[in-house]
This record gives sequence, C-alpha cells and structure tokens, in this order.
Amino acid sequence: MKKDIENRTDVSLLVHTFYNKIRADKEISPYFNELIQDWDSHLEKLTDFWETNLFGIRKFKGNPIEVHNKMDEHFNGQISANEFGIWLNYWFQTLDSLFEGENVEILKRRARKMGSFLYLNMFKNRTKNTETQTCLPTGRLKKLCKS
Repeated sequence: MKKDIENRTDVSLLVHTFYNKIRADKEISPYFNELIQDWDSHLEKLTDFWETNLFGIRKFKGNPIEVHNKMDEHFNGQISANEFGIWLNYWFQTLDSLFEGENVEILKRRARKMGSFLYLNMFKNRTKNTETQTCLPTGRLKKLCKS
C-alpha cells in the first residue's frame, strides 16, 4: 500500500520524479529544457510551490502567470492545450505511481485548475499583445486602442 503525501520530502520526490518524465518527453521537453538553465534551483522552487500549495507553508516566491506568459512569448505562442494535457497526464501518472490518499486527489484537482488558469492567462496575454501590435491609434479608432 502506498502512503499519502505528508511532507516536503514527499513533495520533493513527486516534483523530481515528475520533471524527469517531462525532461525526457520529446514533445514538451523543449519548452522546459531550452529555458531552464539551473534545474536544481528550478526543482527546489517548484517543491516550494507545491509545498505551499498543499500544506499552506509560505515558502514559494514567484509569479507563475508571468513566467508562463514569458515562456509562451519566447516560443511565439506555440504552446497549446495539448502541451498542458501532456503535462497534466504526467502529473497524474506520477502521483498515482508514488502515492495514494487525500493529498494526491487535492494535488490532481489543483494542478487541473492551475493548468487551465495558466493557459487561459497565456491566451489572454497573446490577445493583449496582438491588440497592442495591430492597433493604430488614429482618427475615430484612437479610443479603441489601449494606451
């Protein structure tokens, strides 16, 4: 019988195992491997994120929306819902292979919500950037352009 996620050590095992899978996946690994230079510090930060998310221990400092928007801009808006689906499937597989219990289900729900939220924010950011680039603030249309 597997145990539930109980502490930072468990969260760290989850994060490291999960990102080993992500880094090996031919379809989504380029999005990570191209931009992340220091994997040790990145994994530590993600362990902080999920520990904060699950246990309410305030260790994580960062802005996931901003980071994902910049990543999406770097790849010219090529990140799709498909990549988020792959990410989420690996998350579920890793959770189920290592643990079982209430905290596993909590992290599944939160990852699903977070993935949707981040993708929607990336899409919104793309739209904002497109409007800014294509808006010509002259004549009657000037008031339609955001300054």
